[in-house]
Amino acid sequence: MSTILTMDKSQIRTQYKELRKELSEIEVMDKSLLIANRCLELPVWEEQIFHLFLTLEDQNEVDTALILTLLQGKDKEVVVPKIADAEQLQHFLLTDQTRFQKNALGIPEPVSGIEIEASKIDVVFVPLLAFDDKGHRVGYGKGYYDRFLATCRPNCIKVGLSFFEKEQDSFIIEPTDIPLDYCVTPEKIYRFSKV
Repeated sequence: MSTILTMDKSQIRTQYKELRKELSEIEVMDKSLLIANRCLELPVWEEQIFHLFLTLEDQNEVDTALILTLLQGKDKEVVVPKIADAEQLQHFLLTDQTRFQKNALGIPEPVSGIEIEASKIDVVFVPLLAFDDKGHRVGYGKGYYDRFLATCRPNCIKVGLSFFEKEQDSFIIEPTDIPLDYCVTPEKIYRFSKV
């Protein structure tokens, strides 16, 4: 897959949505388990407040319930997102009282709760469809995470989760794109240097 420089982001999205669609339920679970176990190797476990996206099952996303179990087992504070409007995400502390309902896109979201400012979050697990060797990602195209990450502290650790390995060629990036610090796949952890 080295044609990335001639493909626009919508083509990349289509390609990777198709690749994910081809994964069986067992493959999704197996790969998600490998990713969760590999997350234990990340140098993030001294941090306290973790932002975790909730899995969109019909898109064959990485099952983050496994990572949630790790976080709770290590007594970390977990923050989950909610789409506030067409532009922004809100972030709520996950507690035993948190109730969820699916939004119009089928994403489980907290109904209400304790809102947490983006500037307080230490680590963000970031959803994506594809990523390159510089840590740039292609998401779903709505820009929610780029806008959110732009409001986080500069030292907030951004971790992508992907079933697939990196693309060989760098993506054409936009000024609003925020690169990842790490990306975890079933095979390895990619670390991206900040130049």
